[in-house]
Amino acid sequence: MATVTFDGATRTYPGLDHPAVDHLDLEVGDGEFLVLVGPSGCGKSTTLRMLAGLEPVDEGTIYIGDRDVTRTLAKDRDIAMVFQSYALYPHMTVAENIGFHLKVKRLPRAERAQRVQEAARILDLEEFLDRKPAKLSGGQRQRVAMGRAIVRQPQVFLMDEPLSNLDAKLRVQTRTQIAALQRRLGVTTVYVTHDQVEAMTMGDRVAVLDNGVLQQVATPKDLFTSPVNVFVAGFIGSPSMNLLPATAGEGGATHGTLVVPLTPAQRSALTSADVTIGVRPEGWTVLPDGGDGLDVTVAVVEELGSESFLYCTDPAGDGLESQVVARAEGLSSSSPGDRVTLAPVLGRLHLFDSATGARLPA
Repeated sequence: MATVTFDGATRTYPGLDHPAVDHLDLEVGDGEFLVLVGPSGCGKSTTLRMLAGLEPVDEGTIYIGDRDVTRTLAKDRDIAMVFQSYALYPHMTVAENIGFHLKVKRLPRAERAQRVQEAARILDLEEFLDRKPAKLSGGQRQRVAMGRAIVRQPQVFLMDEPLSNLDAKLRVQTRTQIAALQRRLGVTTVYVTHDQVEAMTMGDRVAVLDNGVLQQVATPKDLFTSPVNVFVAGFIGSPSMNLLPATAGEGGATHGTLVVPLTPAQRSALTSADVTIGVRPEGWTVLPDGGDGLDVTVAVVEELGSESFLYCTDPAGDGLESQVVARAEGLSSSSPGDRVTLAPVLGRLHLFDSATGARLPA
């Protein structure tokens, strides 16, 4: 096991105006499960490929432990990678697929068999060792790919969207298995996904990238409760945070009928009068029409049994920004067309400087 350190790591693809990964400074702790997340094209897979040695590093340095691996060949980095595609050999059995790398390394037959058996036991694949990949389900094939990484006993696991080919139900089941397996093995793991729910449920910490720049790295709880800027606030959470444009005045930040008080520290941190009010769907209290808060009209009610989501039209908004989402109790009494007032829970409000996108202090 080992730490992983990116020190100003930069990768610029030929023909592009800006780096795919721009001066990345990031440290992954020994035995930590770190998830890289962000929209398509944000640089997360490039980051993983630089660590794996599959992409060159144009500037900066990458360390595994105390060893500078920036110019080290991929085969000499002591890492194991699990890809989106299972990349199993169809003519080989599960046991042969898991142990293929060990055979290439010319390990003794007895040691190969022992490692394969141990990996199969960890992954509940013992009864499938004699089967070919065609006879396995998608989840079982992904576990075989995991087994192939485990038997190598690497310092670092790299996983590039390994669950994207699975259906929704199997994806939930398999992500739980991978997280539990990583904690059991204690191997430093860097995991790439575009699914922020996957990131929040699996990682010890989550690193959010946008346009090649690291926006924030924190625990899932801290990302959710204290996003450092508007991008992280809008990206993390499902449904996403409501981001309402407001104007700072004497009474506070105003958006339509909603007025949010501003502290002296928040006023002094503002670079203009433009403020963005952030409220997560669960940060609203739904009141009858006419209360203190934001007056909206219910457009759609999404019933999920244990909870409901009200998708409301905000007359103070503009275009797509006019939709506000609020979470209500299950089997909500609200119906499309109802007028309601959404009152924010003050302890759950987020305020941002619209000009810079930065979070305002408390």
